[in-house]
Amino acid sequence: MNILGISCFYHDSAAALVRDGVLVAAAEEERFSRIKHDHGFPSDAIAFCLEQAGLRAEDLDYVVYYEKPFLKFERILSSSLSTFPRSYEVFREGMVAWLSEKLWVQNLITDKVGVHPKKVLAIDHHASHAASAFYASPFEDAAILTVDGVGEWATAAFGTGSGNQLALTREIRFPHSLGLLYSAFTAFLGFEVNEGEYKVMGMAPYGKPRYIEKVWKLITLGDDGSFRLNMEYFSFHYSARHTYNHRFVELMGEERPPSMHFFTRESGYPSYFGEKPADFEQLADRNQYYADVASSIQRVTEEVLLHMARALHKETGKTRLCMAGGVALNSVANGRILRETPFKELYVQPAAGDGGGAVGAALYANHQLLGQPRRFVMEHAYWGKSYSQGESVDWLRAQNIAHDVVDSEDKMLDRVVESLTRGEVVGWHQGRFEWGPRALGSRSIIADARRADMKDIVNTKIKFREPYRPFAPSVLADAAERYFDLPDACKHYPARFMLLVVPVKPEHHATLPAITHVDGSGRLQTVFKDASPLYYSLIERFGKATGVPVILNTSFNLKGEPIVTTPANAHNTFVKSDMDMLVLGNVLVRKK
Repeated sequence: MNILGISCFYHDSAAALVRDGVLVAAAEEERFSRIKHDHGFPSDAIAFCLEQAGLRAEDLDYVVYYEKPFLKFERILSSSLSTFPRSYEVFREGMVAWLSEKLWVQNLITDKVGVHPKKVLAIDHHASHAASAFYASPFEDAAILTVDGVGEWATAAFGTGSGNQLALTREIRFPHSLGLLYSAFTAFLGFEVNEGEYKVMGMAPYGKPRYIEKVWKLITLGDDGSFRLNMEYFSFHYSARHTYNHRFVELMGEERPPSMHFFTRESGYPSYFGEKPADFEQLADRNQYYADVASSIQRVTEEVLLHMARALHKETGKTRLCMAGGVALNSVANGRILRETPFKELYVQPAAGDGGGAVGAALYANHQLLGQPRRFVMEHAYWGKSYSQGESVDWLRAQNIAHDVVDSEDKMLDRVVESLTRGEVVGWHQGRFEWGPRALGSRSIIADARRADMKDIVNTKIKFREPYRPFAPSVLADAAERYFDLPDACKHYPARFMLLVVPVKPEHHATLPAITHVDGSGRLQTVFKDASPLYYSLIERFGKATGVPVILNTSFNLKGEPIVTTPANAHNTFVKSDMDMLVLGNVLVRKK
């Protein structure tokens, strides 16, 4: 049974191929198109999935779309008409987009993929989210919570899964949305919606939740785990350009200009911002206000998720929880759910947002609709395309780029460890690229986490990004509890996917200064030998050389670009930055 799942037309379009209940390939379209958060039809991702599985279109039994277009169109039409004439622009743009293409996505799939219309299915958006978490988890029985901006009508759903069946028993409906609340603050703080939410999360520890009472004016909690937004402050339900209105600004104050550099006294003023301004103190005070706002919305978001999780536990009695939807990527909240609710285990798959709906759609069809038994657990995120050493060498030779082919994996690892311990920054390109937004040791930029200056070095030389953004530690799974406050670290799946923020043990703040955030936390990745043998060997060898089996890991891309896919992408990023060495399999490239 070959089932292709597809998500597209909002953001992070993707495709995934499931064969006999086991995931074979999954990729987001942006990795091929090089358009960050590409929302178009995922033709290249589909072609890759079929190639990886050795299939042609006629070999597919079903193609499953991750939401129901007509139901979503109903919501857009209904919302537009109920707020007309303020919603005229939304109505006009919606009619153009939906009547020309989006509404007829099943016909589009038939034409572009090349399958019979009877093979094309569409399922509910939040069912796709739920399936992407539960059916990929190791749990036979679990509670399920999905939280995002909006699907068709639902913005959150509560339910359970058992065996090969799941049931979503109730939902919260648009316009009441925790994801859209967070996005409103993302826009208020000067960041791009659906792109800058993680920047808000990174900014929050530089502030204090001083404005939490103001944020609570925007949302009210129900006893059953539900919530409602005070819609007097928002405009996303009738505006195509703005998520909040003048009343929101009157409540929260002046918006942060997108062009304004963010820094506080604690973060300092990085050299790549240019010359330190004469009015540094005044600007730092202004930025501190925005950091405090970020801290406030982050705290409220965490409290709402805790409220939802506790209510779901009370309702179901389950001790295991599966989460999906874009809000499930809030790794700080995930850490608190594990520490502060009755749930003992949590599963979040690495592409928890809309891209992950492609996997969920395929798994839902296989198990829920066709009744097939479960045979798969997503233990790792390496579901993308790989490139052989020969392909790397051929490309380098064609471009007349000097390189060194190392004759063994051991020698390559020794060279990389030597480079890291010298304080160099390495581009690491190995195997199949990752599924989801995190670099997990296939397309990573790596450095020595023990060096206090390394955070600024990587930011200055490579990422050119805001100084408050934290870097992640990759740690051997069996050493994680030595450095991080995460009991039973090996059993917590979100940590495998860099989706869990936990405290760095106080005695190791000085050991790991480059990955310890201002609040003493780290968004760790636990690395397992069976799932990531080469990356594990690298960190293990680094640990033997230094006594610390932890390295700094950040995504292999420049600011504003998708994570690299091909050797050519990797080399392009390498030459545009001040990275010291590029590793393509066993092939090493250094700058002259």
